[in-house]
Amino acid sequence: MAVYEEKNLEFPMKLALRRIIECAPDGILVVDAQGLIQFANPAVAMLCGYTREALIGESVDMLMSPAIRQRHRGHIQKYFANPYVRTMGKLGNLRLWHQGGYELAVDISLSMGQDEGGEDCAILFVRDATEANAQRQQLEEMARHDPLTGLNNRGIFQEQLHQALDHALRNGRTMAVCLVDLDDFKSVNDGYGHASGDDLLKETARRLKEGLRSGDLLARLGGDEFAVLLRDLKTPDDALNVARKIVEQLQQPITIAAGSVVYPGASVGVAYGPDDAQDAQTLMRYVDMALYRAKEAGRGTYAVYAPAMAHQLSENLKLRERLKHAMDHNLLALHYQPQIGHGKEGIPSVEALLRWHDPELGNVPPDRFIAVAESTGLILPLGDWVLDTACRQLAAWREQGLVVQVGVNVSAQQFRHSDLAAKVSEALERHAIPPSLLELEVTETAAMSDPEQAGATLNQLAQLGVGVALDDFGRGHSSLLYLLQLPVSRLKIDKLFISSVPHSDEHVKLTRAIIGLSHTLGKAVVAEGVETQAQLEFLLREGCLCCQGWLFSKAVPPFELPVVLDRLKAAGLL
Repeated sequence: MAVYEEKNLEFPMKLALRRIIECAPDGILVVDAQGLIQFANPAVAMLCGYTREALIGESVDMLMSPAIRQRHRGHIQKYFANPYVRTMGKLGNLRLWHQGGYELAVDISLSMGQDEGGEDCAILFVRDATEANAQRQQLEEMARHDPLTGLNNRGIFQEQLHQALDHALRNGRTMAVCLVDLDDFKSVNDGYGHASGDDLLKETARRLKEGLRSGDLLARLGGDEFAVLLRDLKTPDDALNVARKIVEQLQQPITIAAGSVVYPGASVGVAYGPDDAQDAQTLMRYVDMALYRAKEAGRGTYAVYAPAMAHQLSENLKLRERLKHAMDHNLLALHYQPQIGHGKEGIPSVEALLRWHDPELGNVPPDRFIAVAESTGLILPLGDWVLDTACRQLAAWREQGLVVQVGVNVSAQQFRHSDLAAKVSEALERHAIPPSLLELEVTETAAMSDPEQAGATLNQLAQLGVGVALDDFGRGHSSLLYLLQLPVSRLKIDKLFISSVPHSDEHVKLTRAIIGLSHTLGKAVVAEGVETQAQLEFLLREGCLCCQGWLFSKAVPPFELPVVLDRLKAAGLL
């Protein structure tokens, strides 16, 4: 209206200006000092449901909620006594009373003008804010919740965690945090695509919600990491029951977008407040340590924070740092342990075993650094290095006239990646190795955790002509039907069973049963960890003609293998 005044356009308005105002999309009201409406354009009439004729001359209070009309009259008097300009967006929660008897969300700008008689009048621009408010609420909701799963996000979780800790401290109560991380989510995401990964995350969220109390808080912190806030625990065991239930829920199969069934599994860390920590940052650091311990223990389980974990985590972080350094500077080595008996077509077989001597840490046992590699994401590049190094060594031996079949261990994470067969094919082609000289060793547990995916991967490897051995057999949960269908050429009896034969009746029976089963299924069988003559004699009597262990040879560097093989041949063991 101030623009109109500069051009000396006051009431009555010129025709052209009146038409512009009447066509304006925003509602326009002119109100005098008594609060009476002097002018209303069509947009404001449409907004409030009254006709323009019904508005003119009436108190503007009719457009206010009945509950605030009396108070609003006082606001009018104060405004005319001390006028000011207010633009839209300065006040929230403004409401216009509709003729239909309900409130409408609006935004209002306010300024002072004068009518043709020089009297002060208030000029209001009124805009429907319903859609804008809905968009703002949607943005606020997005800022507080994960858009994929609809769960609370990290910000809300941290806010509620602070409050829960404060409450527990003030009232002498116990609360807990469970940190949940899916095992090998990356394998599903990479192998089946992001749509399948999203399906897995949404189903995980649904299952987690099912197992919680109404007062518990569930959040997705990012990626495949979820957190559960457990308030007012009666006993610490309540948190353990939740953790146990989460592990069980996420071990069940999930059908993803590709139509495939996956067995995601999850690891869970648990920490208590205020017993373990009295501030949110420290508590989250401790629960993360517990999660790390659960993953290190083999995944698919839960672990509770203990003070000793801080020292263990520090050691693991150093170990990871040194392992990454060793990988980057080619400080790892493969040694090869021969298997007595006959490999494929009379070709000697050896198993490639990873060795690491670190300048600072000395000789690091494989079970120690492999566990760290699996829990920190280094296992995939490490597995690629082992595969390529073994194929390179095969090529070098062939040039020297030595032909052997090499078994290479494949981690569970590698096995669940859909590109495993492609990587094997590339390594064979890169080093010009016949596929029959390579055997991949997959643990029984890895192969049976997702039988459908295992079958697809093993069939791809079989089509390449690569041998497949089921490692650590007897420790997993094989289905005989799946075992019969899978293109597995050899079963390797876990050394846990061999270590106690022939003295343990239970292990004798189990080992005998596994050897018999392998013969029934038409699979070759290999006994690992043979260290005594008594063990060897028992195995030979039972029909296990292929053995591996320190009784014959430890794993040796590549340059020593020809000498070891010659010795074994001379002894009639090859």
